[in-house]
Amino acid sequence: MARRLFCATRALLLPAPGPAPVPAPASSAAAAAAAASLLPLLPCKRRKKLLKKLNSPRVAPIEPEAARRVPALDAVLDRDAAFRFLARARSFLASLPPPHRIPLSEAGKLYRELGFPRGRSVSRAAARHPLLFHLPVVDSVPHLALTPFMRSLLEEERRLHDELLPSRVHAVRKLLMLTAHRRVPLAKLHHCRAVLGLPDDFRDRVRDFPDDFRVAVDPDGRHVLELARWDPALAVSALERDFVVDERRVRRTFRFAVPHRRSMPLDAEDADRLDAVTTFPLVSPYTNGALLKPWTPEAEKYRVGVVHEFLSLTLEKRALIHHIFEFKDELGLTRHMYESLRKQNRAFYLAGTEMNWAVFLRDAYDDNGVLKEKDPLVLFNEKLQRYACMTKLDSAEDMDDAACFD
Repeated sequence: MARRLFCATRALLLPAPGPAPVPAPASSAAAAAAAASLLPLLPCKRRKKLLKKLNSPRVAPIEPEAARRVPALDAVLDRDAAFRFLARARSFLASLPPPHRIPLSEAGKLYRELGFPRGRSVSRAAARHPLLFHLPVVDSVPHLALTPFMRSLLEEERRLHDELLPSRVHAVRKLLMLTAHRRVPLAKLHHCRAVLGLPDDFRDRVRDFPDDFRVAVDPDGRHVLELARWDPALAVSALERDFVVDERRVRRTFRFAVPHRRSMPLDAEDADRLDAVTTFPLVSPYTNGALLKPWTPEAEKYRVGVVHEFLSLTLEKRALIHHIFEFKDELGLTRHMYESLRKQNRAFYLAGTEMNWAVFLRDAYDDNGVLKEKDPLVLFNEKLQRYACMTKLDSAEDMDDAACFD
């Protein structure tokens, strides 16, 4: 009953269905709040079940204070959830040999790889994006496949990856310079390739850059990517570059407060001056963090700076926490990063649930939750999502895009 009530409340919050097969999702936090409003109306037993569900880490927001939440950034994660099937299915099918299709009976078992809920119909998920996926019948066997139009878009994406490869190599070099031993397992880079904007075959392309990378095998048998040479010109963080342009804004971004008793009356200006003593100078993320004493302000500054620099290297200036902690050992992060990041609410915003939350760079987004500086790959993904919400090509521009690859 609790599940039915929660789902029904979420459905009530969704906008009226339009011609697009993928309506804009409601905020998950708003759905949870609406479900909580039903608690006084339920019998005691059902109230306990719904309350248990609302307090579950799958539903409970990572930001407990409603006043500190930013709905525009929360909606970014809801958009990702709405297009999860599109993102995973296109990557999985593109990795298959031509003609990029798989029997529908087998696709129904790959709910993790294809990004649809377990127990749901994969054909129903594909039908929501008729321009990009179709269900051809081959030898009396229905298949899940990419449409010719989708294959043309993937060709455009490959050309875009080729053009952006030098900048991606630049970002990976900076990431390696952040690590303690200047090396990262290739499997971790492949797992986070979408976050960093890397092509699917980046593991094979690194050998084309012998002056920048080396591929070695560690004692555990893993293939690791090593930094071939240190470049002092790259060892400049995004904060240091911004400090030269706008020192005042950077000084307002971070705050490592000095604890003081209430008996010591301080106004806001005096408190900022006191905190500036411990906040500055910041510690560069390209220093050797192993030399810092643990649990000191300098060590916390270093870890916070590492996370800030890592996010600045990502495609959309945000990342899920499990993507950040994928490099936990290499970047020297600790289990207490949640407290450290939450204290720096001027620099970071934490969105999502306790089980799966993301970290945003606040300065990278405007008040409407729109990325200020968009990478060409981000623009391509937005165009792909626009096509995913269409049932047919309407405008002349869309028809021209499709005709170019017929």
